[in-house]
Amino acid sequence: MTDIYEHAPKIWNAAQLREALKDVPDDAPIHIGVAEDPGDVDGYRDGVLVDVHQVENWWPVTATTPERTESEEAPTLFADWKPDTYNRLD
Repeated sequence: MTDIYEHAPKIWNAAQLREALKDVPDDAPIHIGVAEDPGDVDGYRDGVLVDVHQVENWWPVTATTPERTESEEAPTLFADWKPDTYNRLD
């Protein structure tokens, strides 16, 4: 049997992000560390912020019939690999 656990990270809101960035110069690049495994922020992939869009996120709410879904539009930060030289992927 596979061990499972519920991953429930504390998700930041816009006010927390603004407060964290208040002293950062306007032209400073924003780096984003994405956890390699749930909750493992010590082992992360470094990325850079490349865009922000309002994105409609949707998910199934129940397993009942008929299946319902809910959605919400939320600002979504998009990250890419940091500038460097990489091997071309096939």
